[in-house]
Amino acid sequence: MCGLRGAARGLRGGLFRLAVLLRSWEKRFFPRPFPPGLSCSKTPRRQRREGGQSGAAPQAAGDLSGGDLALEAEAAVGPVLDSPLCHAPQLPQASCEHPRVLTNNYNKILQPDPEQGVLVVCGSIYQGLCQLRSMANISAVAVRFPPGGSDSVSVVPSMLNVAANHPNASTVGLVLRRGGGGARLLVAATYTGFGSPFFPRNRSLEDHRFENTPEIAIRALNARGDLAKLFTFDINPSDDNILKIKQGDKARHKLSFVRAFLQHGAAPPARRPYAYLALNSEANAGDKESPAHSLLARICLGEPAEATLNGSGETKKLTESYIQLGLRCGGAADAFTRLVSVFPARSALCVFRFAEIEETIRAARNSCFVSPAAGMVTVLDSVVQGTGPACEKRNIQLQPEQLDCGAAHLQHPLAIVKPVTASPIFTYSRLTAVAVASVNNYTVAFLGTASGGLLKINLDSTMKVISRRSISVAYGEPVHPIMQFDPSDSTYLYLMTSYQMTRVKVAACSQYQTCRECLAAADAYCGWCTMETRCSLQHECANFTGTNFWASVSGGVQQCPSMTILEPEINIDKENPALIIQINGTIPNLNGTNISCDYGNNIHTVARVAGDYVNQFIYCSLLPHEKYPAFPDDQDHVVVEASLRVNNKNIIQANFTIYDCKRIGSIYPQRACTSCLSARWKCHWCPSAYSCVSNHSQCEDKKIDCPRIVPAPLEPMPTGVSRNIMISVANATFPKVIEFLGTALECHFGTDGTFEARWVNSSAVECVHVLLHTSEKSHRFPVNLQLKDKPDRFIDSPEMMTVEVYNCATGSADCSQCLGREDLGHRCLWSEGSSSCRLQPEPPQLPGACPPPEIRKIEPLRGPLEGGTLLTIRGRNLGRRFSDVVGAVRVGAVPCTPLPHRYSVSETVVCQTGEAPEAFSDVVTVNVSREGRSRERYSYVLPVVQSISPPNGPKAGGTRVTIRGSRLDVGSELRVLINSSKQCTDLSRSDSSITCTMPAVELPGAVPVCVQFENKSCASHNITFKYEKNPVISDISPKKSQIRERVSPRWDRVGQGPRCQVHTDTAITCPSPAASNVTAGAKPAPVDFYLNGRLYTDERSALDEELNPEEALHVSKFSLGYYADPQFSTAKKEKWIKHHPGEPLTLVIHKEPDSLGLESNEYQVKIGLISCEIQIVSDKVIHCSINESLSSSERQLPVTIQVGKFNYTIAMLHLGGGETAIIVSIVICSILLVLSVVALFVFCTKSRRAERYWQKTLLQMEEMESQIREEIRKGFAELQTDMTDLTKELNRSQGIPFLEYKHFVTRTFFPKCSSLYEECYILPSQQLSSQLGSHVQETHPLLVGEWKIPENCRPNMEEGISLFSTLLNNKHFLIVFVHALEQQKDFAVRDRCNLASLLTIALHGKLEYYTSIMKDLLVDLIDASASKNPKLMLRRTESVVEKMLTNWMSICMYSYLRETVGEPFFLLICAIKQQINKGSIDAITGKARYTLNEEWLLRENIEAKPRNLNVSFQGCGMDSLSVRAMDTDTLSQVKEKILEAFCKNVPYSQWPRVEDVDLEWFATSTDSYILRDLDDTSVVEDGRKKLNTLAHYKIPEGASLAMSLTDKKDTTLRQSALTMCFIWTQVLPTDESVEHKKSHRQSHRKKVLPEIYLTRLLSTKGTLQKFLDDLFKAILSIRDDKPPVAVKYFFDFLEEQAEKRGITDPDTLHIWKTNRFWVNILKNPQFVFDIDKTDHIDACLSVIAQAFIDACSLSDLQLGKDSPTNKLLYAKEIPEYRKIVQRYYKQIHDMPPLSEQEMNAHLAEESRKYRNEFNTNVAMAEIYKYAKRYRSQIVAALDANPTTKRTQLQHKFEQVIALMEDNIYESCSEA
Repeated sequence: MCGLRGAARGLRGGLFRLAVLLRSWEKRFFPRPFPPGLSCSKTPRRQRREGGQSGAAPQAAGDLSGGDLALEAEAAVGPVLDSPLCHAPQLPQASCEHPRVLTNNYNKILQPDPEQGVLVVCGSIYQGLCQLRSMANISAVAVRFPPGGSDSVSVVPSMLNVAANHPNASTVGLVLRRGGGGARLLVAATYTGFGSPFFPRNRSLEDHRFENTPEIAIRALNARGDLAKLFTFDINPSDDNILKIKQGDKARHKLSFVRAFLQHGAAPPARRPYAYLALNSEANAGDKESPAHSLLARICLGEPAEATLNGSGETKKLTESYIQLGLRCGGAADAFTRLVSVFPARSALCVFRFAEIEETIRAARNSCFVSPAAGMVTVLDSVVQGTGPACEKRNIQLQPEQLDCGAAHLQHPLAIVKPVTASPIFTYSRLTAVAVASVNNYTVAFLGTASGGLLKINLDSTMKVISRRSISVAYGEPVHPIMQFDPSDSTYLYLMTSYQMTRVKVAACSQYQTCRECLAAADAYCGWCTMETRCSLQHECANFTGTNFWASVSGGVQQCPSMTILEPEINIDKENPALIIQINGTIPNLNGTNISCDYGNNIHTVARVAGDYVNQFIYCSLLPHEKYPAFPDDQDHVVVEASLRVNNKNIIQANFTIYDCKRIGSIYPQRACTSCLSARWKCHWCPSAYSCVSNHSQCEDKKIDCPRIVPAPLEPMPTGVSRNIMISVANATFPKVIEFLGTALECHFGTDGTFEARWVNSSAVECVHVLLHTSEKSHRFPVNLQLKDKPDRFIDSPEMMTVEVYNCATGSADCSQCLGREDLGHRCLWSEGSSSCRLQPEPPQLPGACPPPEIRKIEPLRGPLEGGTLLTIRGRNLGRRFSDVVGAVRVGAVPCTPLPHRYSVSETVVCQTGEAPEAFSDVVTVNVSREGRSRERYSYVLPVVQSISPPNGPKAGGTRVTIRGSRLDVGSELRVLINSSKQCTDLSRSDSSITCTMPAVELPGAVPVCVQFENKSCASHNITFKYEKNPVISDISPKKSQIRERVSPRWDRVGQGPRCQVHTDTAITCPSPAASNVTAGAKPAPVDFYLNGRLYTDERSALDEELNPEEALHVSKFSLGYYADPQFSTAKKEKWIKHHPGEPLTLVIHKEPDSLGLESNEYQVKIGLISCEIQIVSDKVIHCSINESLSSSERQLPVTIQVGKFNYTIAMLHLGGGETAIIVSIVICSILLVLSVVALFVFCTKSRRAERYWQKTLLQMEEMESQIREEIRKGFAELQTDMTDLTKELNRSQGIPFLEYKHFVTRTFFPKCSSLYEECYILPSQQLSSQLGSHVQETHPLLVGEWKIPENCRPNMEEGISLFSTLLNNKHFLIVFVHALEQQKDFAVRDRCNLASLLTIALHGKLEYYTSIMKDLLVDLIDASASKNPKLMLRRTESVVEKMLTNWMSICMYSYLRETVGEPFFLLICAIKQQINKGSIDAITGKARYTLNEEWLLRENIEAKPRNLNVSFQGCGMDSLSVRAMDTDTLSQVKEKILEAFCKNVPYSQWPRVEDVDLEWFATSTDSYILRDLDDTSVVEDGRKKLNTLAHYKIPEGASLAMSLTDKKDTTLRQSALTMCFIWTQVLPTDESVEHKKSHRQSHRKKVLPEIYLTRLLSTKGTLQKFLDDLFKAILSIRDDKPPVAVKYFFDFLEEQAEKRGITDPDTLHIWKTNRFWVNILKNPQFVFDIDKTDHIDACLSVIAQAFIDACSLSDLQLGKDSPTNKLLYAKEIPEYRKIVQRYYKQIHDMPPLSEQEMNAHLAEESRKYRNEFNTNVAMAEIYKYAKRYRSQIVAALDANPTTKRTQLQHKFEQVIALMEDNIYESCSEA
C-alpha cells in the first residue's frame, strides 16, 4: 500500500498532536519520487509482513496478497510517449508540435475510495492525468475517463491536469466524503508551469500545463454521476473551491506539499472535521504572507453534526476557511526550517499540539476582524481569490464557527505571521520519513532514514524521549517519505525502499523474556500479559480488556506480578508444612480459577485463594517429604522454586529454602560448632552429642560458647628438625567442656600425620616433637587439634592456623640470596667452599661477607642526556635486600636510582638513570660492601630528530609515518605525541628511524609531532604533520562485475578485497573481489572502502543527539552489482582451430551480450603463453592477431581469454605438420585448382564485377545519404543565421510590406481580371529617377474617389443608383435577386464570384446587414445540400454565397492576419527565397537545386561556390553592403540578389527593375567593366550563346562592384539584342538536347541516377520545417483564449444548422468548417504583402498549401511509390498537423457561444474603420449590369415570391430600369 493515507494521528482523550520532521539547510525539500527501479517485492521478508494491500511503482500499480505480499495483479502505467510541453493526448483536440519521448510515470496520488470501490491513481505523465481503478482488481480501470465512443463528454485541460507533471514536484491528495454520498478529491500540487524550475527549457513560451490549474483545489469525484463533472472544480460557487497563486507571485511563492491529512477539532463540543496540508514555501523570510518556510494550512470540511473523521458533510468553501501558519522547530538561532522530505543532513522531530494550533487560529481571526493587532495576521494578497487588502476592525461579534472557519463576508484567505514554535524532541541525520501513533498515553514516532534504517522513538506525555530502538530494513536504501500504518491492523507499518516494500511489526515484544525486561524497555506497544507470562502487544493478550490482565509500561516495573512466600525457610524435620503466598503486582482476581502450586518435576499441590481482591493470599500444601530434592554435598540447604499455576499455566514464581542442621558438622568438620551457631537457620549445638540440631529441646546441654583455637604466628622451622609447638585454646573452662576435653588430643598437620598433644593449662596445648619435611624453599602446614581416637571431631579453628617449614638448600643460588633469607626468619648460612646454602648450626654463627657483585648484562646500552632511562642490571650478589642497593648504583659518576618493585634479590636491579651534563660513555658500578663493575659501557647520547614522512595524511588517521634522525633507539621508553595529546601507535624503531601509525583527529590542519624519550622533553623541534581532509570517494566505475574477480581500470577497494593502487589524486584502481556467495543479477552488494586499514565513512555534521553506539548502523555508500561471467566463443563456435606455423594468425572472438560494460584494456587473449595483440573491440566482437611465429614442442595450444581473474579457454589451436605434409598438401591443392580454374574463372570474374558494381552503388548511396544529412545540417544552420540577420534588421512596423486594407480587399475579391475591367489592379513600376522610394498609389475603379460619369447623365443615374441601392438594402429583394441570377445557366461561376464581390463592396458600410443576407443564403444552400450529399457543401467556391462567405471572412480576418499570422508567413516566404538562392538556379527554366516542388527541381549536380561581393548602390537608404551570390549566377540573378539585399525594407512595387540598373566591376583601381548577361565575351557553343556568370568573368571573393540606374534607351536596345540571340545556360531543355562528347561514366550517371536528386526536396523541406511549423501554429492556435471572432461565430452557426437538421456526423461538420480562406492566402501571398511572387515561389507555396489542405482533410492518405511528391513530402507531418487542426476546432467548440450583439458590435467596428475606402456607386452600377442582363427573369422571380409581390418590389425594380434606361445609359455607361 504505497502511501495511501496520511501519517499524523491524534492522541486519545482530547489531546491532539502533530508530529513533523524538519531540517536545517537542505534546499531541495520536495518529496522524493519513487526511483525508476522501484517495485513492490515479490519475495518479501515474510517474518515481517502480513495482510493484503496494494502497491505502486513508477511504471506500475499492483495488488499484493495477504500473508507474504505476493503480487496478485498489476497494471503498467508507464513509460509512455509524452512531452511536458503538450496537452494530454486524451484531449480530442490535443496536438503536439514538440517531440514526445519515452517518459517514466511517477505515481503522485494513490487514494482509495472504498464506498465507490475505486482507487484514484494520478501520475506525472500526460500533465498529471488521473485514473479510477477498481479496488477489487487494480489492473482494471473502473471508470474510463475521458470516456470514448458514444459516451464522449466535453473535456477541458483542467479536468485532466490534476497532479504535478514532474518527477520531483510534489502532489498530495485526500478523498473527502459528503453526507449525500458524493465524493470529492482534495489535491495540492506544486506549480510546474512557465517560470518554475520544473518547466523544460525550450524556445516556446507556451505553457500547456498549469496556466489555469490552481495550487490547491477540491475536485468532483463522483464516479457514478455525470462524467462531464468528474475531476472538475466547478462545484458551485466554483471560485471557492480553488486556491491559486497569482501568476506574478508564483516566483516568490514556490510551494512544495509534504503531506495532507484529516483531523477532528481538538476543542469540544465542536469537533469539526478539518483537512490539513503540510507544505514548504520558498517565500522570503521577510514576506508578510509567509514569514516561515514550513507551513501548515487548514481547510474546514463541514459541520460536526454532519461529519465524521473521514470528512463527510458539506465541504466548506475553500478560500473563506483557508488559513495558514508557520511551523518552527527550535529557537531562532538553531531553527529547523523545512518539513522533511529527502535526505536532510540534519533533521529534527518536533511535536505541535492541535489544541495550540486551533487556539492560534481563533486568536488570529479575532485579531483580524474584531481587535486588529499589528503583525499577527494578514490577508493573502498573492492569491487570486483574496477579498481584501488587509484586516480591519468591524463592529461584529464572531461566532465560534466563524472563528474556526471564517465566513463569506470576511476577508480571506489568511496567513498568520508569527509561526508556532516547538522545541526539537529528537535530532538525527538524514531522516526521510515519519509516522506517528498514540499508544497507551504514549506517543510513538517511527522515523525512516536515508540509510535504510527504521527508528522507533517512544515519548511520554511531556514529549520526552523515554526509549528508542532501531532496526535495519534495507541495507543502504533510503526509506520513502510515505510510511503508513496498516489500516486493517495498526500494529503493522508499511514502508518502502528502492527495491522492496516491507510490512514491519511496530514492536518485537517477544524478545523480552521477563516482565522486568518488558516494562523496563519502555516500549509503549509492549506490556506484560500476566496470564500468559509473556511480553506482548495489548490486543495479543487474552482478555486484555479485563482488569490487571495486561500491564503497560506506564506503571513501571513495580507493577510486575510476583508472589512472596511468607515463611521462605522450612526445616526438613517440620511436620505437614504449608506455604502461605502473598500476591503482588498486576494479577487479576483468581477467585473461581483452577489454581495450584507447582514445584517442578510434575509435582503439584492444591492451592486455595484467601483475602480480598486487593490483598490476595494463596495457601498451598508443601510437596511430600519423600519428594524433597536432594541436598548438594557441600550445602546444608536446598532451594526450591514454587510456581503459582493458574488454569494449567505457571504465571508467577518464588523460591523457598529447605534446610537441615544435622548436615553442618559433616560439611565443616574443623569448625562444626562455630558453623552451627552462625548458620542462617535456627540451629543449636549439642557438645555432648557433638552435633548440630534444629530443635533446642533435642539437646540437654545449656547454651555454651564453642571451644576454639586462638590463631597466633609461629616461628618458621627448618625441615627435618624436631620442635615443640604451643597452641592457645579459648572457651575450654566450662564443666561440660572440661569433661569433653578430658579426652586426649592430637596435633594434626594435614597429610604429614599427627603428633602428641598435651595440655599445658586450660587455655594452652603443646604439640610435642613435631617433625615436618619439605623439599621446597618453604611450605606452610595447617595446625589443628582433634580428639584422639575420634578423628572426625576437632577443636574449632575458625581462622586456619599454619606453621612455615623452610629448606635452606633450595632456592638460594648465591651468597646474597642465601644470607638474604635472614629477613624471612630463615637461619641459613652460605658455604663458600661448596658454593651452597645450608642450615645454620647451633649455636648460631655470624654470617661471613659475600663476594663482590657480578654484573653480567646491562640494557639498554644507550640513553638520553636527560636521563630517566630504566636501566636493567642482571648478575649475581647484587645485594641481600633492597636497602643494600639504595644509592649503590652509578653510571660513571651519575647516580642511578633503583626501583623497589623491580628489585630481585641478588639477581636483578632496575634503576632510573640520572641526568648527565654532557654525552659520555662509562661502565655501570654496583657497590654493596664491595664494588662490582659491568663489562659493557653505558652511553649518554643526544638523540636527533630530523624529518617525518609522509608529511601529511587524512584526518581519519592510520597513516604509517617514518620519523628519521639519529640515535633514535636510545632509552627504555619512547612516545610520539601528536599535538601533545594523542599518541602514535604501533611503534617500531631503529637507530635512524621510528615508524608508527598516526591517530585520528577531529579537524584538519598542521599539528606538532613530539618525540619524547623517557617522558622527558621533546627531542623534536619544528617537526609537524599536516592532517588533510579525508579523501572524498564520489563514485566508483564500473558498478558491475562478474562473479569472479574483475580487474577494473577505475575502481576502488571493495569489502575485504585486494589492495588498491593509487594512480592520481583523483583515481585509484583495484580488483573487485570474487563473490562466490552472491547470485548473479541479485541485489547489488555493498561496497566498503578502507582508508589506511580503517573503515571509510562519509563525514557527517555533528548531531545534537545520536543513537547509542550499538544501535548505529554502518551503511555502505556504494554498491556493486554482480553479473554472470562473460561468455566467449570463436567466430564459428569451433573448438579446434588449425594453423600452420610461420604464418600470421588473426582470431575473431565473439562475445555474448552482457551487462558488464567491459572496456578494451580489460581483455587479454593468449595462445599458449603468447599474448595476442587486440586490435578491435566492440560489444560483440574482439579481433586479435599474432605476427610472430608460433612454435612449440606441443602441437596443441589453448586459446584463452582473460578478464580480471576470469579465465576461459575458448578453443584449442592445432599447429600443422612438417614440411613434407605441407608439400603434399600443396601438390594436391594445385591439382584441384587446375581442374577447377576453368569452371570458376567466369564465375569469379562476374562475381568480382558484380561485387565492384555493388560496392560502387553502395558507396554512392552512402555518399548521397551523407550529402543529404550534411546539406540539411549546413542548410538549416545557414538559413537560421540568415533569417536571424533578416529578423534583426527587419523593421516590424515598416519592414513587413503589408498591403493596405483597400488593396488587400481588391486583390482578394478580384484575383483575376473581370469582364468589366482590363486591369483588376495596377501596380505601376517605379519611375527611374533619383528619388527612389517615393510611393505610387495603386489604382482600381472601385478605389477612385469620384464616380466619373458625364454630367448630362449624372442626375438620372444617381437617382437610379440610389433607388437600386434601396432595393439592395431590402432583404427580400436581394435574396430573390441572387437566387434568380443563380438559376440562369449562362450565369457562370466567374459571374457569380464577381457579383458576390461587388455586393460585398456595395454593402461594406453595412456589414451587419451583409452578414444576415449571407446567413440566409447559407441556410438555403445547406437545405439544398442536406438532401443530397452535405459533405460536398462549401468545398468549392461555386455559388454567390460561397464567395460572399470567403469575402466576409477576409474582411473579418484582416486584423488577425496582420497581427498574428503575417510575420511567420512573411518569414516563411523569405526563407523559401533564401533557400532557393542558396544553390544554382537555371536562368531560363527557373529550376533550382533547392526547392519543394519536383517540377522545379534542377536534376543535375552543378557545383556552385558562394561569392561575397562588396556592392555600392545609392538607393533604398543604404550605400554599400556585402552581398552573397553564387559563381554560377547570371548577371541578372546577381542584380536581383543585390536589389533584394538593398531594398529588403522597401515594398517591392518601389524597387528598381533588373533591366533598369547596370552593374560595374572594379577589377583594379583603374580598370572597371560593365557586367551583362550577354556581351562580346560570351561563350558560343553549338550556335548558342551562354549567359555570362560570375565564374565567366572570374570575379574573385570580396570583389568591389557598383550598381547604378541606366538610361531607358540603352535598356530598349539591350532587350532587342536579347531577343535576337539564342540563349541558354546550365541545362538544356530535354527536347533541345544534342549529343555531346561525354565519357561513358558521365552519360551513365545522367541516365541512371537523375531521381537521386529528389532527395534535395527532403533537404529543403528539413531546412524550412521550423518556419512552416511556426506558420501553422500561428494559424491554428488561440491567443489569450480568444479565437478570431469570425471563426467562432461561423463555427457556432454551422453547428446550430447541423443540429437543426439532425446532422450528427462529426466529419460533415469538420468539412463545413474547413473554409478555403487560409489556402487562398497561403497560395497568394501577394494578396497580403507587396512582394514579388515568382513562379518558383508559387510552386513551393502550392506544396505547402496542399499540406494544409491534407491536414484539414479527414480522409486517409493512400500513398504509394507512385504518389506525387507534393503529397509524399509532408506525409509524415500530416497526422500531427491533423491533431493540431482537431484540437483547434475542439477548443473553439468548447468556448462559450458568441452572441449576436457581440458579433454585430465587431462588424459595426469593421465598417466604421474602413468607411470611405471604396466607391460603392461604381459597385452598384456594375451590379446593375447583371440586373439589366437578366431583367425579365428577375421580374418573374419577384412576381412569384409572395413577400416581394405584396410589397410591389417588382415595380420599384422597373422604376430603376426606367431611370437607368432613359435612352442615355448606353452612351453614359460607355463613357
